[in-house]
Amino acid sequence: QVQLVESGGGLVQPGGSLRLSCAVSGSIFSINTMGWYRQAPGKQRELVAGITSGGSTNYDDSVKGRFTISRDTAKNTVYLQMNSLKPEDTAVYYCNADISFADHGPVYRYWGQGTQVTVSS
Repeated sequence: QVQLVESGGGLVQPGGSLRLSCAVSGSIFSINTMGWYRQAPGKQRELVAGITSGGSTNYDDSVKGRFTISRDTAKNTVYLQMNSLKPEDTAVYYCNADISFADHGPVYRYWGQGTQVTVSS
């Protein structure tokens, strides 16, 4: 059974930093793209950042220059370093991973349970 376990959320003051982690566990063949989404109250879930298996990254314009996504392939883990946090970054943050279970097999998207990030003084 595949699980994505997130950690690192919490309460931080404006201008502060947090680092989110998301570890994939279970018997898998490979992980393709991994990413972070967020959902604020009353809003749709939106992409924050993504990273391919080759290390290419993309970011939402609102977080460029402040957030950095990275991954540790050996640990099947993706990270989101968040600096210069703003109140508008407050949301539940979800990680996802596109996983295959066999060479050239279909790819399935899995999601973490979400972790709350609150930016407030």
